[in-house]
Order: sequence, then C-alpha cells, then structure tokens
Amino acid sequence: MPLAPLRILLVDMNNGVPNEAVRCFNRLIEAFAVRARDANPGLKTPITHVQPRNLGEVPPRDVDLVLSTGGPGSPHDGFDQPWCTAYRKFLDHVVAENQRAPDLAPSMFAVCHSYEISVLHFGVARMRERPSVKFGLMPAYVTAEGRQSDLLQGFGDRLFAFEHRGWEAVDLQASKLSALSGRLLATDSRPGRRDKGEALLAFEFAPGLVGTQFHPEGDKPGVIAWIRRPEKASAFKRVYGDELYDRMMKSLSDPARLARTFAMMVPGWLTRRFNRVAEVRGLRPIAMPEESMEAFEAINERPTTAA
Repeated sequence: MPLAPLRILLVDMNNGVPNEAVRCFNRLIEAFAVRARDANPGLKTPITHVQPRNLGEVPPRDVDLVLSTGGPGSPHDGFDQPWCTAYRKFLDHVVAENQRAPDLAPSMFAVCHSYEISVLHFGVARMRERPSVKFGLMPAYVTAEGRQSDLLQGFGDRLFAFEHRGWEAVDLQASKLSALSGRLLATDSRPGRRDKGEALLAFEFAPGLVGTQFHPEGDKPGVIAWIRRPEKASAFKRVYGDELYDRMMKSLSDPARLARTFAMMVPGWLTRRFNRVAEVRGLRPIAMPEESMEAFEAINERPTTAA
C-alpha cells in the first residue's frame, strides 16, 4: 500500500517584503522532511507555500503540519479584510479539528505576525504598540507549563532567540486561555518579575496550535546579515548603545544561544508532531534532533544560500 503523504504548509505573512524567514523555514522543513523520508522510504512530503497578505491565498485545510511566519506592520492592519478573515477561519479550523479528532488533526506553529493575529483572534491577551521596535538576540523565560510543552520542552527556564517586534502581547486573559485549554509558555521576564518587560512571548493557544512572538527560525547567517545592515545597526545602537550591540554580535557565535534555538525548537516541534502522526499511520518515528555543543557549532558555521 502506498504511504499517505505528509502534507506540510508554509504560510508566508511577509506581505511580499524580502526577508530571511522563508529561507530559514525552508531550511528547517527540508532537513526535517529528509529525516522523515529516510525513516519511511516511499513517504512523500509535499510542501505548499501560500501568501495570504499580498496574494490573498487561502491556507488549504488538507494539511498535517503548518508553519506560519512573521511579517511587517501592525496585527490590526487588514484584520477584517478577506485575506485575514480566511486566515482566522483557518485558525478556528485547526482548533476545532484538534478538539474533534486530535490524532488526525493538523498541528500549527505561528510566529511573530501570525502569533499576534492569533492573540487578537482568540482574545487571550491585549496587543499594544511599543514606543520603539525591540529587536536583536534576546532572552525568553520559560514558564513551568512551557517546560512541559511540546514546544519548549528541554530548554530549561531560559532560551535565546531573535526578536523584531513593534507590538507585544500583554495583560493575559487567563479565563479565555483556559476556555481554549491553552497555556502561557514564555514571557519577557522571570515569573514574579517585570524588570525585562511585560510581554507574553509564547502560547499554546489550544491543543494543536502554538505560537511565539520571537523568531525561532532565525539562523546565524540570516540574523547577522540583517543586523549588519547599516540602517538596522544604527537603529539598534540608538536604542541599546554600541556596547550592547558588540555584546550581541559576540553572543551570536555562542552555540548555546541562537544556534541551539534554531537546532532544537522548530525541529523538535516538527519531530514530536510527526511522531504523533506516525503512530496513527503506521510510520516509523524519527529521533529527536541531536542536542550537543558540537551539533550546535556545526549549525552555527554551516554555509547557507541566500534567499
């Protein structure tokens, strides 16, 4: 019997603006798909790429694994336009299918702009505009529930990821999150403290749908290329100063920080969700990504093609 294909969807929210995220996501998807096919000869892993904001494309519903990107602008812009209404219906579809038949339902990971739309759509927090854009390699503090989640399991109480946001989620609406059987997974500051900020950085919105404000897909070549742009470097230094800029550039080469997040978060989520599908479809599961300093060093230095 031929194997049913593993259908992967990439929802591109960049609104046609040149970016590094799609390259990074494709790098992660391709590496994962190779592992899944190697373990299951004959398995097909078709990848669909849709662009709702600039092309009005609607995410197809017959998919298994969904990655939805960040993008420029306010999450309020176009919120009631047809492209966003269709996207929000897709969010509802993912949640409803996971309630109805979790073993057969799609799993979705929403990043940055997609995360912000999800926050607004489900009403689990308030989105506010920041006085200045926050960007660079930043820490995220994992909650107790986050440490038990498919997404952040294994990261301990802190991780580092690339951020670029002019908006942020604040004022948790716990009752709405609880009604969805959701969980708060990470914040700007350690529990009980607000010294680094009040933002809510990661949610399991509902079973089958997770999201992060930060960019776990960011790899070293992409982040360095972005931060070294003269206008970006100047903007960072204007907000944070030259010393912190230099420290951040040095920190990008620390394999326990950006490279570890790139190597473990999206690949780990894809692996766990695939292995859940594998149980139902009689496929061979795949091992979790290797977690070692040697592996992270290799990812740090691996050359990649530009977008």
